[in-house]
Amino acid sequence: MYNPEDIVPTPVSEQELLDVEYPIMEHFYTIQGEGAHTGKAAYFIRTAGCDVGCWWCDVKESWDEEKHPRMSVKSLVDAVQKSGAEIVVITGGEPLLHNLDALSISLKNIGVQTHIETSGSSPISGMIDWVTLSPKRFKKPVDEIYPFVDELKVVVLTKKDLKWAEDHAEKCPSDARLLLQPEWETEKAIPLIVEYVKENPQWGISLQTHKYLNVP
Repeated sequence: MYNPEDIVPTPVSEQELLDVEYPIMEHFYTIQGEGAHTGKAAYFIRTAGCDVGCWWCDVKESWDEEKHPRMSVKSLVDAVQKSGAEIVVITGGEPLLHNLDALSISLKNIGVQTHIETSGSSPISGMIDWVTLSPKRFKKPVDEIYPFVDELKVVVLTKKDLKWAEDHAEKCPSDARLLLQPEWETEKAIPLIVEYVKENPQWGISLQTHKYLNVP
């Protein structure tokens, strides 16, 4: 968990926080489909901009920050409040390309849990309750991210990704959740993961259940 005492935000008024803008591809209320919080209702805020560029990414349209409108924190917070969501997931793109202090503090002020899903390509910012690290080979995580990881979720296509997962698990806190997720269009990854988890029960399996449910 990202400890709020570990950051010292620049003293600003609540209104100044609400006026901060971020490039946003989309935001919506749905069900968390992956990872440790699968099945929970959550409001997703997808920032635009990515410096990783995975070829199998299913939201490539999020990569170019300039193609998406900027939204104020107030607009996003108002939408979250209207939805009644208790959890907000900040994702991307790569959300840590942006300083998340204003958004996360404002969400904290309305009493919601704030989660982030990141490749870890940039240092962490903001007041985050749950950090999901999904490291990518295309751009490795920065070392500063590992102490704050609550959940390590590694996408698996081939056997070499299992070694990649092990390498990153060694850098995470001992109580971090360890999950392997088959790449959606790579069927051979499923039996590979199943056998690995049977032999290494400290790991679990994450599935993209939102795709089975046909929800965003």
